[in-house]
Formats: sequence, structure tokens, C-alpha cells
Amino acid sequence: MQTYWLTANLGTLMKLNSYTTLRVAIDAGVAWITLDNPPVNVLSGTLIRELHDVLGTLRDDRSVRVIVFSSANPEFFIAHVDIHIIDEMDELQGIADRNPDANLFQGVGELLRHQPQVTIVKLAGKARAGGAEFVAAADMAFAARESAGIGQSEALMGIVPGGGGTQYLRERVGRNRALELLLTGDLVDAETAAAYGWINRAVPAAELDAFVDGVVEKIAALSPELIAAAKQLVPPADLADGLRAENDAWAELVSGALPPRLMAGALEQGAQTPAGERDLESVMRSVAAGL
Repeated sequence: MQTYWLTANLGTLMKLNSYTTLRVAIDAGVAWITLDNPPVNVLSGTLIRELHDVLGTLRDDRSVRVIVFSSANPEFFIAHVDIHIIDEMDELQGIADRNPDANLFQGVGELLRHQPQVTIVKLAGKARAGGAEFVAAADMAFAARESAGIGQSEALMGIVPGGGGTQYLRERVGRNRALELLLTGDLVDAETAAAYGWINRAVPAAELDAFVDGVVEKIAALSPELIAAAKQLVPPADLADGLRAENDAWAELVSGALPPRLMAGALEQGAQTPAGERDLESVMRSVAAGL
């Protein structure tokens, strides 16, 4: 790691040390990014800004060949988009404007899908909704068999995914399984996610760090030119039309009367706290039953 710090320019060094929701370390061609937005790593406005910034900063750094995302919280990778983010939309418009073909939430996934480096998610805990979209947008994802869970839970909030989830799911798991996951809102375990193709593999929790380290070491040993060629030959699909349709459907539903009531009820029942997020599906179904 010391070699990088000695050769990095001061501006890059200051950026990588300035984040409040991310911790970044770079060593031997690998950027290790730890998501750290207590208490449950919601995808807040600040986290969105900092993800855009760190990926933009690393984009042209040829010394970095792999980017690995993990969480400082072993229970939650990214819980979901912050329910309060609607109040920040005006402040976030500048970020949204950077990608005219995607909305603010889709922009995170699209930036990740088109990153020149190989992007890997190490999933030890839960990733729902916007968190699940982030996992699916990465090039690869490896999850702890005993503790990881992933779910596209927006239906429980009365909406469809708005961050690329409909398109990413269809591409990864096929239409029939995508509809199952979208319409049940269920959290699925790592083995099911792997069997469906949502993630690469489910690995015993005790072996997850070593397994990911092994994958990363092999890729980081390759030349940047070889990695670039592989990514160009296996490019991300063009999802522009589907993303526009998704945004339109999400915008219409989220502006209706039901979603705000469900979201307010979820917050009252413990959403965005560790206790409430451990079984968010039950919390949301309880809220819906009470309306």
C-alpha cells in the first residue's frame, strides 16, 4: 500500500481520505472500498455522492485493476435506499444530471456496470432493494452462505425498483425468476441467489474473505490491457430503453398515495434500525396489513 501513497497525487490522496461513508485502501492494484454508513448502511444522498466520486476518481487510474466492495457492518451490506432521500432530491439533481439516460438511483448502478476496473462485491450480510441493485450491477458477487441475503423488496413499499433492479434481474436470472423476486419481495439466501444466477457463488462464511482474496489476487496479477480487452469483449448490455421504462413506472407509483403511507409506517415500526431491518419483510407486511 505504501507505494501507492507515495506515488498518488495529493488531490487523489485527499479525496480518498475525505469520505464520511466510505473507507478506501489501495494495495497491489486493488482498491478495497468499505461501506460505512451506520446504523444499517442505507443508500443515502451522501453515500450516493461519495460512490460517484470514488468511482470517478478511480476510473482513469491504470494502477487499479480491481475494486472490491464490502461492508463495515457484517449484518448489512446496503440495507436499501434511504427512505428520507426524497427530501434530498433537489440537492442531488447535479449528480442525476451527469447521466441523462438514467435517474439518480439507476446512475449508481450504471456507473458501476461501466467501470473499467473489475468490480467485485463481498456480501456477508443483507442487501435489499437499492442494495440488491448495487450487487447485481457489479461484475461479480460472492456471498456468505450462512449469513448473506438479497432481496428486491420494493413491492412491499408499493413501488417497483427504480435503480435498475428490473433490468439487472431480468439479465441475470431470466424473466420468470425476475418476476418471482420482484413480486414476492422475498429475501433469498445466498445459495438460492447463486442457483438463480443473481450472484456468482455462495461460499462458507468462514472462507469468504480468503476466497475473494484469491479471486482478486489472480485478476490483479493480469495486465490492465488484458482486463480491458476482456471487459470490452464481454460488455454490459445496453439497458437504456428498459431503464427509461422502469423510471417512468417507478415515478408514477412513488407519487401515489400508498407508498408514502407504507414508508412512514415502516419507519414507525423500525425500518432503518438494525432490529427492524433484520426481518424487514415481516415489518412491511405487518404495516400493509394495518392500513
